[in-house]
Amino acid sequence: MSIVIGVDSSTQSCKVLAVDVETGRILSSASAPHPDGTSINPAHWATALDQAWNDADIRTFGQEVSGVSVAAQQHGMVALDAERQPVHDALLWNDTRSADAAGQMVAELGAEAWVDAVNLVPVASFTLTKLAWLAQHRPELAAKVARVVLPHDYLNHRLTGEYFTDRSDASGTAYYSPITGEYRKDLLEQFFGAVPELPPVLGPAETGGNLLDRWGTNRAAAGAGAGDNAAAALGLGINPGEVVVSVGTSGTVFTSVVEPVRDPSGTVAGFADATGQHLPLLAMINCARVMTATAAMLNVDLPELDRLALAAAPDAGGLTLLPYLDGERTPNLPNARGTLTGMTRENMTPGNLARAGVLAVLNSLADAQELLRANGRTGGQSDPDRRRIEVALLAPGSCKHLRCAGGSTGRR
Repeated sequence: MSIVIGVDSSTQSCKVLAVDVETGRILSSASAPHPDGTSINPAHWATALDQAWNDADIRTFGQEVSGVSVAAQQHGMVALDAERQPVHDALLWNDTRSADAAGQMVAELGAEAWVDAVNLVPVASFTLTKLAWLAQHRPELAAKVARVVLPHDYLNHRLTGEYFTDRSDASGTAYYSPITGEYRKDLLEQFFGAVPELPPVLGPAETGGNLLDRWGTNRAAAGAGAGDNAAAALGLGINPGEVVVSVGTSGTVFTSVVEPVRDPSGTVAGFADATGQHLPLLAMINCARVMTATAAMLNVDLPELDRLALAAAPDAGGLTLLPYLDGERTPNLPNARGTLTGMTRENMTPGNLARAGVLAVLNSLADAQELLRANGRTGGQSDPDRRRIEVALLAPGSCKHLRCAGGSTGRR
């Protein structure tokens, strides 16, 4: 038997999966939580990986393990000193403190120039903006930075002793061009003030190292891995023009295209995918956590939130939630806050509030799909009437939540 190990390091947890290569059968799996927050010590990711690896009993597969690969949350800034220790907590994709730095970067070069350079327009999510924030606000720490990696790269090192990344993850840094396949070190110099050591960018079929003996298995090859959304696109096997709607800590809408997408408005990020092609993507900070926050506000669990939302009027009785609870990336409103509007004595019921929370998320996803369509990147390039939507349900209760989409959305 040949076994491959998949590692998914998301915002909320690390998951480890062992799969039989020949049959696709899942042989074991486990997960371990990450701390909440948008700024954390990356050592927590290593601890969670160790726990999930042990709980999945991967060592029992020994010499049968032939490969391992990591998919992880994108953009997170992991700034290391010469001893490979973090100089600051990792700033995650949903940390918006670098919004002003992002605005300054766009003002200085212009949106068109950014798209020409790296095929995206900086927002607070991207790594370079976080490095710029570090240089501006903690210059004494920025001066110690010898190496910058991403969460995916950090775990690659944990597994193999080597740092390496791939096109999809590198394309979310704002200092790598998915079109030329090269780092833009000049942008690091301009906005961070230095060029730290960066991980090599592997192609889709390349390997970056081998599992260390400490993992108790064969010294299996470690694949390039990918950013989380690129890994989802690869796993779903999407074709150009097909759309993926992902509901998790973040909400994402993306598609696969052969040629890169150019969007100077900055709405669509022109990322790379895990196959050598491109992955135009829109991302929302506020997604599943809007529903968990709504459930907490009502003092119910997620199954009860499902029941309340499904029993309410299709339009939530006119109650409308703008779900920008943690600021927002699409639209780019990093300092926004949520708003509940349309309240009357009649519609202020638990059911309507539950449904308003669900519809808020669905509206954001629907808006993103419309923006992607307006960009001309959905509908199937060979057959404009052929379009499939795959839904990756990553949050408890999400399947029932999405059944609410059949009614009026109330915010369109």
